[in-house]
Amino acid sequence: MYPQNVDQFPEKLNKKQTGFYVVEEKIPMVDGFFEGDLAHDSINNGSVLVYTGSKLTGEQVLAYTLSLPGEEPWRRIIKVFSTAEFVYVTYETPGDIVEAADINVVQNSIVNTQTELERHKADQACHIQNAEIDGGSFL
Repeated sequence: MYPQNVDQFPEKLNKKQTGFYVVEEKIPMVDGFFEGDLAHDSINNGSVLVYTGSKLTGEQVLAYTLSLPGEEPWRRIIKVFSTAEFVYVTYETPGDIVEAADINVVQNSIVNTQTELERHKADQACHIQNAEIDGGSFL
């Protein structure tokens, strides 16, 4: 979370009335393990494939599980076990469900960024007022 790290938000996919998106996610493995949310919602569980290379290349990884959070059955949590540095998860989705929690995370990020900006502006004003910064010049 900002300011320790730059906030990252996965891009949302508009919900399709017919058809689906085919998505590939690159997932870093740490000590042979990963557990976390897949970036998109309403995933067709039967379409999930995990490989050690992009675009269904490398070795297929069969040591994974999918689970659904009780209150948010459109989300998917994946656990993957592999000695590869990265795995690539491919799946089909008709698109995302944008919920209040998604918007709240973005709003919190904006507030944190604005708070840090205001802190920086106040710190800079203090240094200028105390003649610790003269504004500099360019040649």
